[in-house]
Amino acid sequence: LLHGSPVSASLGAAVMNAKYVNAVPLYRLEKEFERYGLAITRQNMANWMIRLSEEYLGIMYDHMHKLLYNYHVIQADETPCLVNRDGRSGGAKSYMWVYRSGCMYPKEQIILYDYQKTRNSSHPREFLKDYNGICVTDGYQVYHSLEKEREDLKIAGCWVHCRRRFHEALETVPKQAQKETVGYLVMKQIQAIYREEGKLKGLSSEERLKQRQVVVKPLVDALFVYLKQKEPKIKAKGKMRDAFNYALNQEKYLKVFLTDGEVPMDNNASERAIRGFTIGRKNWQVIDTIRGANASAIIYSIAETAKANNLKPFEYFEHLLNVMPEHMDEHDRSFLDDLLPWSPSLPENIRKNK
Repeated sequence: LLHGSPVSASLGAAVMNAKYVNAVPLYRLEKEFERYGLAITRQNMANWMIRLSEEYLGIMYDHMHKLLYNYHVIQADETPCLVNRDGRSGGAKSYMWVYRSGCMYPKEQIILYDYQKTRNSSHPREFLKDYNGICVTDGYQVYHSLEKEREDLKIAGCWVHCRRRFHEALETVPKQAQKETVGYLVMKQIQAIYREEGKLKGLSSEERLKQRQVVVKPLVDALFVYLKQKEPKIKAKGKMRDAFNYALNQEKYLKVFLTDGEVPMDNNASERAIRGFTIGRKNWQVIDTIRGANASAIIYSIAETAKANNLKPFEYFEHLLNVMPEHMDEHDRSFLDDLLPWSPSLPENIRKNK
């Protein structure tokens, strides 16, 4: 696969599956190879991952990035990470961003990671520069700034983040007194909204929108009326004040799902999509270089997209690394369509048994 290297499609796929799917750090994989008499160092494997992502898998990543723009609704999130040699002083936070197709689209799902050194608005601005539609996020201000810059982008809020703040505020109150608090009543109202929304699962987006307008919208409107009535009596500092401020500041974004049947109530799908990275981060803790961070973003993207589309990641990696080298001299990239995770051209052994 690589000039001057013995790495094969199956070996490259095995390393990818171990690290990026099963969260096994390369130093542990090195020891595992040693037990079988194989002298494969972690430096070798790290170099393979970088070169395989740059020479092959990055092309599929770019193709899926373009396809992501076709979705009316997408979702976004980000999580911190540490990168050793990124030109900054030790301990400076970097970020792994994730963008995915909306969770209301169960077929042809796309999940893409994007490594960046900071958390500022220039990154989603660049990643989403050709995207027109709705993006579901938490309450991070950079997305709201982006929405103000553009007429073709709308930001939707996350009810889980809203509920989480009231839950944290409620935890500061003794259990026997919780039912007498404003926070408890707010939590019950949010639960009622979720309960009614849950009944709409499986409906078409058009029917879901109709039911939301009839059943869910009155509950949401009543909640915000209640919040505005109680807000003057909330203490100026503390977790309950933070919860009220978040909910009232996010009202516009939290109500977007009521206007479009394809918009989910929360951003849980993005948090699930980035979980593979956060689990791996606990084991390896630090990424060594920027090239390594970019390679991780590409490989995690392929792995998570494969899982979301019910493929076996090892078999999918191996298939890509077997087929893509045969087409690298071609100017026409249409062969990538046959390699997409939902392509009917994929071998059956790659698909998980239903």
